Amino acid sequence: MNILNNLQKAKNSTKDLLCLTEENRIQVLNALADKLDSHIQEIINQNELDLAKMDKIDPRYDRLKLNDSRIKAIANDVRKVAKLNSPINNVLEEKTLPNGIKLVKKSVPLGVVAVIYESRPNVTIDVFSLCFKSGNVVVLKGGSDAYHSNLILVKLIKEVLTANNISTEIIYLMPTEREAMLELLSAVGLVDVCIPRGSQNLIQFVRENAKIPVIETGAGIVHTYVDASADVDMAASIINNAKTRRVSVCNALDCLLVHKSQLLNLDKLVAKLQVQNVVIFADELIYSALEHAYPQNLLQLANENSYGCEFLDYKLAIKVVGDIDEAISHISKYTSGHSEAIISNDEAAISKFINLADAAVVYINASTAFTDGGEFGMGAEIGISTQKLHARGPMALPELTSYKWIAYGNGQIR
Repeated sequence: MNILNNLQKAKNSTKDLLCLTEENRIQVLNALADKLDSHIQEIINQNELDLAKMDKIDPRYDRLKLNDSRIKAIANDVRKVAKLNSPINNVLEEKTLPNGIKLVKKSVPLGVVAVIYESRPNVTIDVFSLCFKSGNVVVLKGGSDAYHSNLILVKLIKEVLTANNISTEIIYLMPTEREAMLELLSAVGLVDVCIPRGSQNLIQFVRENAKIPVIETGAGIVHTYVDASADVDMAASIINNAKTRRVSVCNALDCLLVHKSQLLNLDKLVAKLQVQNVVIFADELIYSALEHAYPQNLLQLANENSYGCEFLDYKLAIKVVGDIDEAISHISKYTSGHSEAIISNDEAAISKFINLADAAVVYINASTAFTDGGEFGMGAEIGISTQKLHARGPMALPELTSYKWIAYGNGQIR
């Protein structure tokens, strides 16, 4: 497969990217957006080859599917990234030491960024646009589910690069085989950071096998706590949006925690969910409260496996808690550190939740569906980091940089 050879070429091409001007980067990204718009049907044709191999009831089907509006949205995201301020060569700090040496701390690209992802071909374009804008070479390891989709998208990217006299080595689409991933994860000195996006199984595999630096992203076990003081109508709207807007994404709601005083309002809180045939896994109190208020075929008793599960489907676990402390304790046990929410009008409860809910994004009276680089005004995202080192939450341009110190002297010795 010549993987190491291709990774070496990618590493060597970092110098080509460093020589580009900001005007070059903007021109290429806008050209790519135009290219996507003018090749929509070709992209859809290749995407349909992938869709044909997947069952429509598979939650990944929606992630995989590209259509006219989605491709146009991807192209518009590329244009948004082009307009963003450059994150590199910015002076972050400067000072002059007593000995006269001037220190300047300047932002620089990470180098070679590898992204491993599954059934989401939009990631191919998002990652390239962000890496190109931030001066990083990109290595893409997509899944076999999106093979044809990723192939056509990378082909279009390379055509734009060639038309602008830029080396096509700055993007490398790896083979889909698992063996290729193992070679990537062992490519010490060739890859500066690896970012896995996808299921918990994928992230765990990367964590256990990587010899190169890794930033964990993707897995979202998301909770919303309905406090005693919550506005019921607001809570019902938020719950429905967080669960059903798009079930296959990592910011979708997985577990609803309800203060015991809200049991009387439970039927109102979940009423909208039955429209989308959401299956509820309920503890005994929830089950009793909903037994005659929610479709019997959509109501099941929860077990221990119902909690700490990223469903990526029209499924939701619900549990009663006695107070906010019990809610926070449950979240602490099962969270993946992605997004957590409280619905409350009690300032003390809100303050406690903000302080103690350990997640990349904490919401107060809002849907977790907003955890997204585009929604955060970043243009696009390379992933949602669930760890605390280097980056946390939606990762975009600033998170794709490091920095270096430049020391200006005039003969100083120590």
